[in-house]
Amino acid sequence: MLAYCAVRVEDSRGRRYPEAQHPYRNDFQRDRDRVIHARAFRRLEAKTQVFTRRYSDHFRNRLTHTLEVAQISRTIAGALGLNSDLVEALALVHDLGHPPFGHAGEKALDAAMRRYGLLFDHNLHALRIVEDFELRYAGFRGLNLTFEVREGIIKHSRDYSAEEYPELGEYLLDERPPLEAQLIDLTDEIAYNSSDLDDGYEAHLLSLDQIRSGVPIFDRFYGEAEKKYPQAAEKLKFNEALRGMLNCFVTDLISGTQQRVRELKVRSLKDVRHCRDRVASFSAQGERERRQAKDFLYEHLYFSKALMPEKDDAERVISELFSFWMSEPEALPASYQEKAEQEPLARIVCDYIAGMTDNYIYEQYERNIGQRSS
Repeated sequence: MLAYCAVRVEDSRGRRYPEAQHPYRNDFQRDRDRVIHARAFRRLEAKTQVFTRRYSDHFRNRLTHTLEVAQISRTIAGALGLNSDLVEALALVHDLGHPPFGHAGEKALDAAMRRYGLLFDHNLHALRIVEDFELRYAGFRGLNLTFEVREGIIKHSRDYSAEEYPELGEYLLDERPPLEAQLIDLTDEIAYNSSDLDDGYEAHLLSLDQIRSGVPIFDRFYGEAEKKYPQAAEKLKFNEALRGMLNCFVTDLISGTQQRVRELKVRSLKDVRHCRDRVASFSAQGERERRQAKDFLYEHLYFSKALMPEKDDAERVISELFSFWMSEPEALPASYQEKAEQEPLARIVCDYIAGMTDNYIYEQYERNIGQRSS
């Protein structure tokens, strides 16, 4: 049974290209499966989340992070009576547009694009991937996903104005996205706030004392673990604290969203769409603790001196390759040269780079720039 404010698959606005119903999978389940089988989804396995494989090959990559977001999202959707199939599809597709090297790569690509009066936005790039780049079907380009999944790709984490983005006009930019899409941005944070603490600790870039003093919610659960398991190894108590923190955030998001639904008197999907603000929310305390964890990670991990050389290297590689293909477009693959006849060259170069894995972009750098410099 779905909640009255959930998206019902039978009410879907459908696909851009009509297709016959599948005999035993609904449309959102088919969207989920199409994302999983997409080439761009497979490439996430070789794209950086925070740490490159120089540190270890058991740290999260963009694919394993995506799977963690999907697991957390399905759990919360089930507790709230939302459409779990839609939520899972949105969770699996939410990072599809990320370039190599994580946020450092996104920053470098955006800077390169702005020199040509354009920009790079991983949400909009994900939409280009599912609408055009994936070539799996004879009847249409792209994955032909339902409207609700395509809408969630661009609206799950931010709002776009119709004035600035007229090309997105079909996606109801003057309305809020459904709760299923609103959840994804928050479950994304739950996933990386916990997993990045874990990986940072394992990489010896974050100490236990640092984390306990900088992340109060973690400290609270670590104290409980010490009392319950006084003889356990530090790492096992660390794991217990991390598990408690994650569970607390999940529980808080469920109860916080339920409270918002009651306060705003949400009775239908239409009510969700017409709310002044987003409905999915942590409680006031949960929001404070979320912010504390996120601020700690930005200060002590994401912008740490230890990671700066790799970030600088990533930005240099992307910037130099972008400039190379802008000056020598004949070096692009033939398919991208053809696309450059219909769209600005900068956009095509950006598309090419954004689709690369960390390993492949280094190969391209060595082939096109490294050998010339040697």
